[in-house]
Amino acid sequence: MNEENTIINLENTNIFQGGKCIVADINMKVRSKEFAYLIGKVGSGKTSILKTLYGELKPVNGIAKVTQYNLHSLKTKHIPLLRREMGIVFQDFQLLTDRKVYDNLLFALKATGWKKKDEINQRIDETLEKVGLPDKKFKMPHELSGGEQQRIVIARALLNKPSLILADEPTGNLDPETSEGIMNLLFEIKNEGTTVVMATHNYILLKKYPAKTYRCIDGKLEEITETENAIDFDALQ
Repeated sequence: MNEENTIINLENTNIFQGGKCIVADINMKVRSKEFAYLIGKVGSGKTSILKTLYGELKPVNGIAKVTQYNLHSLKTKHIPLLRREMGIVFQDFQLLTDRKVYDNLLFALKATGWKKKDEINQRIDETLEKVGLPDKKFKMPHELSGGEQQRIVIARALLNKPSLILADEPTGNLDPETSEGIMNLLFEIKNEGTTVVMATHNYILLKKYPAKTYRCIDGKLEEITETENAIDFDALQ
């Protein structure tokens, strides 16, 4: 694999939390413009891996790089720089419920250093258009459906034109039809050049939208073949 095209490179690294090893001997490589799933049962370590990738947990041993950042030597003051290169999509949205969609996106842009009002407004309009919600700019979160809220979260993740999107169970609270809409959007984002790593329990979507797949099992991470016939979906439930 061309290292220049590798967005995530974890080799023989371990993740600890509270003094306990959560996932050991992790080997994971994800290239630029690639879509990859993280699957596994609740508590198997999927979210811990995502937290490591965005700098909340520090890996131990081996190699751990995301974009140009070495996670082993990453200083606390540089974590915001790492996170500016990625967008994070949470299952529970984490929108600011006391302000409108526009102000949620404005808050995220100002927090990452945007200052010019015309540039801010243009970027907000671009991202809302991208996720198919240009007319929801002045709605409150509670006025939106769950699927619309998740699209706003994806818009927020796209604001800084990241090279990597990390999505933690983005369809976990959504009905099947809405979930498919979110998946179509995420694959569209991937096809336009952004790497996407998605943790999920929804193996029906995994079957319908095949991609590189890593499974957390028995304290390890293994890559499993992305063909439907090679994955026992019933056993994954």
